[in-house]
Amino acid sequence: MSPLARLTGIAAALIVLTSVTPFAFRTLGDNAYIALTTVAALFTIVATRLAERAPLDRALWLIFLVALLLRGYVLLFDPLLSSDIYRYIWDGRVQAAGINPYRYFPADPALASLRDAAIFPHINRVGTAATIYPPVAQFFFLIVTRFGESVTAMRLAMLACEAVIVVLIMLFLRRMEQPVTRVVAYLWHPLPIWEIANGGHVDALMVALMLSGLWVALSGKALRGAALIALSALVKPYVAPVLAGIWRPWDLKMPPVVVAIAVLCYLPYLSVGSGVFGYLTKGYLTEEGINAGYELWLLALWRLVFGEHHGDVTVYMVLATLILLCSALAVAFRSDRSIETSLGSINVLLLLTLLLLSPNYPWYFLLVTPFVALCGSPPSWVVSIAALMLSEQLDWDFYIPRIVTKSVLFGGLLLAWALAAWTRGRSKTANVGLLQ
Repeated sequence: MSPLARLTGIAAALIVLTSVTPFAFRTLGDNAYIALTTVAALFTIVATRLAERAPLDRALWLIFLVALLLRGYVLLFDPLLSSDIYRYIWDGRVQAAGINPYRYFPADPALASLRDAAIFPHINRVGTAATIYPPVAQFFFLIVTRFGESVTAMRLAMLACEAVIVVLIMLFLRRMEQPVTRVVAYLWHPLPIWEIANGGHVDALMVALMLSGLWVALSGKALRGAALIALSALVKPYVAPVLAGIWRPWDLKMPPVVVAIAVLCYLPYLSVGSGVFGYLTKGYLTEEGINAGYELWLLALWRLVFGEHHGDVTVYMVLATLILLCSALAVAFRSDRSIETSLGSINVLLLLTLLLLSPNYPWYFLLVTPFVALCGSPPSWVVSIAALMLSEQLDWDFYIPRIVTKSVLFGGLLLAWALAAWTRGRSKTANVGLLQ
């Protein structure tokens, strides 16, 4: 059987798996969703290898046709795993009314005139949290909702961001002289299908800006690239370490540019003072178990062995910051500035950031999903697939403790890194033997 025929067979299997996933989720719960999407992700690994051996034009037509079918299908369903998109629409509506979105909870009487039956009842933390989203995300919400205050309009906007992501992946692959069919690793991956096309997460905007910044910076325009990456970090800050991948040591222009962009973006919202940090500092860090440390995976493992001690969260955060800083400097001072090495180093930085901060939700891992196509490294595949296990939304479903799911996720990452290091070591030993 030809590679194209086998690729077509995998496409059919993915269509079936995706078709039954919403119904399995509603009847059997989270674990059914996790099982089906994990199988789909494993099929995608096989598809990535087959696509490289199939005729280019036919393979690309098939890849994009299936990607469009899958996304079009999941658009038919209300968001399965998150209600965040309703907050996006609400924030856009609040701003359009001339009100600072960081000022009031959605349930505040001052916003009573903005409530409706389609959006307001679905907003999470309606009476406890002002918005958490940084200013660039807020600009985006305002712009999109001027075209339509609906879930469909917001999801289509996120899909437009994803189109930018796909174009940039293909441009990077061409520049690295890699098969452009490797874009299938992203397009058929269930994580972006469900978290962007169905969930409509703003991470799509973050990743689009990040890749745009990388493309510009690695094309020789570092300051412009840094500006785009700074905007990306003002959608969600997890992307900030990427700046180290484009910074040239002793370049004194880039830090002020990044700071100036942050100040300018926050400026329209400063009427609430420190409230511009929204729910982040007033509840989110506590709610997500970061202040207490029990959702920080490495610290949680440490406590299982040595117990909990006063101040251990502070010590952990200091050590995590130092590790990230040292790793970022190592990337910045690298001697090999090729596209391949740069993207690989940035990928490692992002994986390390996710490991140290260990977020609780699968959509945070969209950050590294483009790298399964760009780098194809086992650690990126492991993390992007295992992140599906964090899709725990239904209380009545059989509950897998989060320490277990995170141990699979991040333990798999550490194992993949160890195996990669061992493989490189064996390769170097073999090369030395040949030279002798």
